[in-house]
Amino acid sequence: MAGSKSNARDAAAWRLVRRQHGVVTRRDLKALGFSKGAIEHRVAIGRLHLVARGVYAVGRRELTREGRWMVAVLACGEGAALSHGSAAALWGIGKEENGLIGVSVRRRCRHRRRGLEVRSRPSLPSQDVATHRRIPVTTPARTALDQATQLNDGDLERLVNEASARDRIDPESLRRYLDLRPGEPGVGRLRKLLDRDTFRLSDSELERLFRPIALAAGLPQPETKVFVNEFEVDFYWPTLGLVVETDSLRFHRTAAKQARDLRRDQTHTAAGLVPLRFTHWQVKHEPTHITEVLGATLRLRLHPAGAAGAGPRPS
Repeated sequence: MAGSKSNARDAAAWRLVRRQHGVVTRRDLKALGFSKGAIEHRVAIGRLHLVARGVYAVGRRELTREGRWMVAVLACGEGAALSHGSAAALWGIGKEENGLIGVSVRRRCRHRRRGLEVRSRPSLPSQDVATHRRIPVTTPARTALDQATQLNDGDLERLVNEASARDRIDPESLRRYLDLRPGEPGVGRLRKLLDRDTFRLSDSELERLFRPIALAAGLPQPETKVFVNEFEVDFYWPTLGLVVETDSLRFHRTAAKQARDLRRDQTHTAAGLVPLRFTHWQVKHEPTHITEVLGATLRLRLHPAGAAGAGPRPS
């Protein structure tokens, strides 16, 4: 009878270890019925390896990446979840974290653990914590908001794009999430990013704003909304062989739309035209950059030999 109870206890322990990526806590073992002596015996014979205070690797000390993340969360106790760069890496929406593993704890605490960056966040809502690959982790929306206080503009844009591409969270849901958290750090940066990538002008306002930009670059008045190579284009200069398209960025562009845009640009290029593409946000907020690009393109079309290397300055 004692043997069957021991076998059942061991089987339950192994099931837990597999769920927890090869690690188990001292509290887990005691809850399963292992005595202090039984735990110490398994440490002595190398079945358990202490990898953090109160946390053991089972069978061998080496851990997978998920195992290291699980150790970090378990070592911080109740209310702990992977967060910031580590959460982004777990969700597959950001670069691998460098150095410390990020953990947020939903209670007041003063954890100082080697290899971890622990943040005490008692105000972090429970709905901002999920489980992914059986590891407690901040949700993609919360992770994006946290990372908006950490990343540069390029890396933050990459994170949001990857979150959308991997169906972690769509831009509209992220925008609604931000609406519920006015004033929090990072909200402003994320709003600006989302607005830039989804911003659209009406056709009339787009044309009204774009025409003076083209004139400032030295171009004549363009034809608008005409068909070129069987595609309707936004702006066309037939004497220069120049086509300009305007659109939003990837958030509102499906894979099929992007493929069509590529085919359109390739068709124009094969016909000897120069296709350029600007966003509505650039037309509204970055007219100087567009003027420089159009001016360099005009010089190249009028004087191909002399214009080589005379591109616009980086903005």
